Amino acid sequence: MPPSVWTLDGAWTCTEAWLLAAWQNRLYVYSAAAVLIGLWFTVNMALKKKKLDVPESHRLDKPEKKKEQLPEKEKAVHVVGVRIFYGSQTGTAKGFARELAQDVCAAGFQSEVIDMSDYDPDDRLSDECTSKMICVFLVATYTDGKPTENAEWFCKWLEEASTDFRYGKTYLKGMRYAAFGLGNSEYVGHYNTVGKNVDKWLWALSASRVMGRGEGDCNVVKSRNGSVQADFQAWKTKFMSRLQALARGEKKTCSGKCKKGSCKNKKKHQQGTEEGHPSPEKHSSEELFESSSDSESAAEEEKEHGSVIDMEDLGSVMSVIKKAKVRSFEEHRGKLSKLNGVMKTDVEEERREMITPALREALTKQGYKLIGSHSGVKLCRWTKSMLRGRGGCYKHTFYGIESHRCMETTPSLACANKCVFCWRHHTNPVGTEWRWKMDPAEKILKEAVENHQNMIRQFRGVPGVRPERFEEGLSVKHCALSLVGEPIMYPEINSFLRLLHQRHISSFLVTNAQFPEEIRSLVPVTQLYVSVDASTKDSLKRIDRPLFKDFWQRFLDSLGALGEKVSAHLASLRSIFHGVTYCGESSASSLTMANVPWHEEVVHFVQQLADMLPDYEIACEHEHSNCLLLAHHKFKVDGEWWTWIDYERFQELIQQYEESGGTMTFSALDYVAKTPGWAVFGARERGFDPSDTRFQRKNKTKDISGC
Repeated sequence: MPPSVWTLDGAWTCTEAWLLAAWQNRLYVYSAAAVLIGLWFTVNMALKKKKLDVPESHRLDKPEKKKEQLPEKEKAVHVVGVRIFYGSQTGTAKGFARELAQDVCAAGFQSEVIDMSDYDPDDRLSDECTSKMICVFLVATYTDGKPTENAEWFCKWLEEASTDFRYGKTYLKGMRYAAFGLGNSEYVGHYNTVGKNVDKWLWALSASRVMGRGEGDCNVVKSRNGSVQADFQAWKTKFMSRLQALARGEKKTCSGKCKKGSCKNKKKHQQGTEEGHPSPEKHSSEELFESSSDSESAAEEEKEHGSVIDMEDLGSVMSVIKKAKVRSFEEHRGKLSKLNGVMKTDVEEERREMITPALREALTKQGYKLIGSHSGVKLCRWTKSMLRGRGGCYKHTFYGIESHRCMETTPSLACANKCVFCWRHHTNPVGTEWRWKMDPAEKILKEAVENHQNMIRQFRGVPGVRPERFEEGLSVKHCALSLVGEPIMYPEINSFLRLLHQRHISSFLVTNAQFPEEIRSLVPVTQLYVSVDASTKDSLKRIDRPLFKDFWQRFLDSLGALGEKVSAHLASLRSIFHGVTYCGESSASSLTMANVPWHEEVVHFVQQLADMLPDYEIACEHEHSNCLLLAHHKFKVDGEWWTWIDYERFQELIQQYEESGGTMTFSALDYVAKTPGWAVFGARERGFDPSDTRFQRKNKTKDISGC
């Protein structure tokens, strides 16, 4: 047998013998293993006990020693700076963010302004828990209480995280924040919804408030400080004071310098907890920035954070909540307006001016001549054009209005809609009823005419201005109440219209179909128009963004009221179709030149509509304004259109109407005039008056002052 084979056989025989012996004596093997494990465990326990018995003074670990060696200045740093997040649609919140950042830097802190659309909260927000930065959220509420476009994702993530068990209740524990919301209290049910939600969601994730939530109100009537800008200034002042206190290491809302342990702000301390977790209840009557709904959410938020209230304290807690609710009720007690359901206080406060200083500055820069506290006048670009003999607007083509003698004004800069196509870019205030100081109609008309004439006088000697038209322009013959806002909101609108007619000035009034009762109560006007911006409830809501909750019913009722006027011979039914006109870029709207239809597209649309209305036909067009007139066949006499107006005849008829106390009524057919051939649809002039000269400017700057 080879040696290698013998060696393997011998090894196997020895191994087999050893294993057999171990198996036969396995009881002893198990016992030995158990003894060894027991000894190991005993020794470890003894060592651990010895370590715990070391005196407290001898147990400084290395990190603590290092901490002792840190400079005193570094240990005292409590706040490094402020990160300012903004959610903005029109640019107001963005402007506030930049303004706050400048003040923070001036105070010696770091600042960073962040567009919410550029920030990924899933990756970065938890870092704020240890960053020693204060996070400020300036968020506006957009349509239907939804976030602005740039804040949609951030808010969606925050909402989901606040209820997602995978993040947990303490996901943002250690993060310090403050919130300021921008909204309009006229939007009942949606006021500052986004600001409230962001505050609520951050709180649910255990982030700490450094101060109460602020709310800016674009409704100057209800704004605590008169405007959203003033609301922000008041909140910002309080925030900067709180920032300085936090930087000093103070955790309470007062300075901590009260003598003999007696806090002058004791009431606030009793209702607030340590740094940034103040009780959601109202701290005092001086706390102007907290949400009115906070007082009702104290118990809910206590439950949300898992804290327990002793039974003996339950009575006092409930008493505080009850008192807060009673106080809130007393503050807001009032009665509902029959007109629009908006709350009115029993003791009405002194009415504020509609035009705030900031709004006055903005409108003045846009060329408005402001009148009193709520009216304005502006020179239309078509007025300038016709003074030079370069053509008039569609009103001249359709009705014979001389553009150079037309005054564009409004007795109310406020509106009940915030239309996406608004050519004033939402610089005017909004409201659902008149709640401002009111100027008399005589003052408005007098100053409107004076301001208009002064603007016309500025064209004296300007090259190209026709002398005869300059002289005519100083004498106002027409008034277009379509400048901006909702003129029918002005409570003295009928007095204003009568004053116009007494001065032999025709009236062209446009309303946004949200005030049906006011339409019914109107005295006769030369021309009354109701804007129809959409054909369905959903599209009207998206396009006009109305303030009224019952906007659709108001829209239908307004059309019904117009029909009643027609039946009573107090108005005529003619329809104008415009293609949207591009008026420059605006953060308030996403519309661009791509949304402007070609004139031929508008013609095609109106022709299709006319085919479905057997009693109507396209009467006129004004190509330059992308506009057509659809008129009833009653205005077509012997095959010729009579859409122009005999303004002298109208003044005679309205005078008879007033003198007879309204018994001598008349209809539109009583003061019509023949439409010239160049203005009729299908004419080669396409609505341009041949007595003028067409002027086309290359690379012209945008002019948004036309109608």
